[in-house]
Amino acid sequence: MITLQRETEGRRAAPRAAAMPLAAREEALARTLREHARTGEPLVQTSPAGLEYKIGKGWDPAEPLFHVSFKSLVRESGTGGSDPRCHWVALGGRWASVLPLLEQTLAQVGVAPPQGRHAALIDRADGDGQVPWTLPLFAADVRALVGVVRTACMIVISALSGMRHSELCELPEDCQRPPEQFGPGRVRHRLKSKLIKGQKLGGVWDEWVVVTEAYVAAGVARHLAGPDATHLFPQTLNFSGPDGRYGRFREWVNGEEGARLGLAPIPPDPLSLRVFRRTLAVEIAHRPGGLLTAKIQLKHLSVVTTEGYANRPGGAQAKFLAEAGAAEHDRNLTLTLQAFRDFQAGQQPAGPGARDLVSFFKSVENELTLQNLGAPQIKHGDQEVINLLSQRAATMHLGIANYCWFIDPDKALCLKLAHAKDRSRPLAGMCDSARCPQATHHPSHRPVWASAAANSRVFIGKIGRSQKAEKARLTAEAARAEAVVAAIDAALAPATGGVHGQDQ
Repeated sequence: MITLQRETEGRRAAPRAAAMPLAAREEALARTLREHARTGEPLVQTSPAGLEYKIGKGWDPAEPLFHVSFKSLVRESGTGGSDPRCHWVALGGRWASVLPLLEQTLAQVGVAPPQGRHAALIDRADGDGQVPWTLPLFAADVRALVGVVRTACMIVISALSGMRHSELCELPEDCQRPPEQFGPGRVRHRLKSKLIKGQKLGGVWDEWVVVTEAYVAAGVARHLAGPDATHLFPQTLNFSGPDGRYGRFREWVNGEEGARLGLAPIPPDPLSLRVFRRTLAVEIAHRPGGLLTAKIQLKHLSVVTTEGYANRPGGAQAKFLAEAGAAEHDRNLTLTLQAFRDFQAGQQPAGPGARDLVSFFKSVENELTLQNLGAPQIKHGDQEVINLLSQRAATMHLGIANYCWFIDPDKALCLKLAHAKDRSRPLAGMCDSARCPQATHHPSHRPVWASAAANSRVFIGKIGRSQKAEKARLTAEAARAEAVVAAIDAALAPATGGVHGQDQ
């Protein structure tokens, strides 16, 4: 995309060639046409604006040479100059001797827009084979495509960082801070911008910790902004207006090019940068410690806002808390239903709380069986199963690599270890799911435990002999993680034949 943009700007800035005698022009044109015939490269197609110009000059659209760009042809052959006749305004004129060769070449190679003719192949978004990343384009199409990609970068950064409209517009061209390495595979990326809301006039510089995708999108936007740009995006940003960037982006994705690339159509629901920010806030908030994390990531003005979200909700804070609660409820129902379907498929849960959960799932199965006996012609759907699972789903809390079924506070190991007075919810930061009687492990948790075991073994190998206490601690952690992995594999064995257990 960036290379194509530079090529287009280079064509616009190409200098005129010096004038040359008519015979030399004809020979140069013939040589260029023969080269096209030899390589099979199409002649340059006239742009839509050029076609309108030709019609105004009396061209017949049915004329075989109507779509050939003579201006591009003379530029390519080096026969251009200040003489307007070099653009071959009239057929059958002084260059009539080249016409037969031109018509023959046109019939052999055809015409195509000049840009993006040899685009690299990429995988379709739906996985259905490979296609060129773009079809041939005119210069105006390239500029429009640059706008679409810049809008895509804007959406990625906004949706994954939570930046406000003002903060997005203040991203400078050097907003990418150098990545920080914190160990193998642990890299922290930051973007620099100005915090405007609630600050003095002009704002103050601040940094956002972002995922890799947002960081890369900022780099792409920096190149597409142009060499003289001081910011990634325009300072007057019309994103969601009637003629805004998002409307044009959705039209492109839902159009022919989006279908060719295998992109999923975008629903017609109205979207704005504020919607992206709130969606990210809800996603963060329903995770352990999420409200404080949301405060830090979204740059709330003070910790009082976070306290309002958590303890004394009112107004917008009440709406946010309600949205977070609804999202958490839906997520818990989905995860509980998936765990039940895994149980039905023979993939049993593992962990100290597995026996209790299996007993509950068996009771749900029995209830469904009784309902089937009463109405044998009715096939139960997910909603009826969810109704039976909803009470248990309400007790679910996500651990780091487990599900916590917080049914009885007296059995919660985390509350016992912390001597907590608030017994309304578990303490995720103190969870020891390998020992807590209300914790379960499922197939989705296996990669986390397997990675923890492997990393611990690597660190143990690097510890010196003098660090016996640290080595003993890591050895115990590795043994615990390996025991959890073994338990998950054993629970999966009836359904999978122990496939996972073979890769330890």
